Amino acid sequence: MSEFQLDCCGLNCPMPIVKIAKAFRDLQIGQTLEVKATDPAFRADVEAWVRKTGQQLIRYEEGPVKIALIQKVK
Repeated sequence: MSEFQLDCCGLNCPMPIVKIAKAFRDLQIGQTLEVKATDPAFRADVEAWVRKTGQQLIRYEEGPVKIALIQKVK
């Protein structure tokens, strides 16, 4: 269960990542954000973003609606 949710369904690259970055500014270390997206490139984008920013991808679910659970660690 995540502490915060973000619906990025219907948005294409780079908007899901832009919205994730903005949401992360308001999170405290240790908090989690669940992101739902339909962009076919979402997995690659979110994996690259967590590597670049040093955050942690806790879980990723593939499907028509992709779900990523990300934890703020920095």
